[in-house]
Amino acid sequence: MAVAIIVEGKNDRRRLRRLLAEEVDIHCSFGTPGTDQIERLLQQTEYRDVFLFMDNDASGKRIRGKLRDAFPDAEHIYTRRSYPGVEHTPVEYLIEQLEKAGLGEYIVYPDAGPAPRWSKEDQI
Repeated sequence: MAVAIIVEGKNDRRRLRRLLAEEVDIHCSFGTPGTDQIERLLQQTEYRDVFLFMDNDASGKRIRGKLRDAFPDAEHIYTRRSYPGVEHTPVEYLIEQLEKAGLGEYIVYPDAGPAPRWSKEDQI
């Protein structure tokens, strides 16, 4: 399955790029898209399963609405309203949302790092 995700801006794209395999195309609407930008996005995502991942604020909802019309078959991924946008959403929550959207095979899970070291004194 070829996959494309559309986000609002380059910081959102940068945030998701660290979590997704290179084969996933991530495109930006660069704010509320006009006719030319929507046409460009349609061409760039042709023959791909499209996912829309916008901020959960007034601007994000407006952008999602315009893109919903252009991409009626797109899957929608949401972040919580309490997070100030996709770029500031905790990694754990982003991963959870990507998994819910069925993109688990494309996730590059962050390295948890080495296990903490402890000794007998830590038990006391």
